[in-house]
Amino acid sequence: MKSKLAVILSLIGITILSNFYLKGNSSNIEKEISRTSTKAEEIKSFLKKNTKYNNDIFFLLDMKIPSNKNRFFVYDAKKNTITDSGLVAHGSGSDTENGELKFSNTDGSLMTSLGKYSIGNSYNGTFGKAYKMYGLDTSNSNAFIRNIVLHAHEKMPYEEQKSPIILSWGCPMVNEKFYLRIQNILDKSDKSVLMYIYY
Repeated sequence: MKSKLAVILSLIGITILSNFYLKGNSSNIEKEISRTSTKAEEIKSFLKKNTKYNNDIFFLLDMKIPSNKNRFFVYDAKKNTITDSGLVAHGSGSDTENGELKFSNTDGSLMTSLGKYSIGNSYNGTFGKAYKMYGLDTSNSNAFIRNIVLHAHEKMPYEEQKSPIILSWGCPMVNEKFYLRIQNILDKSDKSVLMYIYY
């Protein structure tokens, strides 16, 4: 009975998930949906073994999706569905001439680092309220010493764009309006919320 329920919830999640993806036609949309569903299952499996983190909600950031499209997803683990989405910038050092992205854990690289993150306490910095981030994998273990944080920027657009958006110095940087909704989740959570950046 539980397995049947899981399948039903998964199908519902995939259906709702498609509504948060590209509004226009895309030959890659099925791959994007499949990739997000797979990554969500990875995080849920991780959370079962690591109960100190919030196991109800987490963030998925798909770097395969172009920066001008929504690729920051708020995922409800209980309902197996995405509840919100927005634009997010990647590091300027991650850009390449052929359109592919590259990633690094090296301080000063200005690149995005892939992997799972624990989102820590907030503080007031250069861009206002920001949240410290701690890398949980070897691919992002230097996040804290690199000053990789979750923050907003006034020049980040709210709606999807026709052209690539502005870049960060390696931080996941979002729109101010979207950021308010993210803050609401983080500030109400008794446990650290996870973020998974993947490609």
